Amino acid sequence: MSNPLFSQMGQQMPGGILQRFQQFQRMFRGDPQQQVQQLLNSGRVSQTQYNHAVQMANQLARMMGGK
Repeated sequence: MSNPLFSQMGQQMPGGILQRFQQFQRMFRGDPQQQVQQLLNSGRVSQTQYNHAVQMANQLARMMGGK
């Protein structure tokens, strides 16, 4: 049986998520806050989408022992 969180993200195992994050991390350039602000300003991301992503990130951080 797969984990619902991983299934929602399109992965069956946590290792796949880790690999995708590491790839993103290697390819990312620039200031994250500035990048997000540009997405909001351009309309590519709505405030609602941004708020939802922040909520999910905070939940994930708590599950992983973060803040």
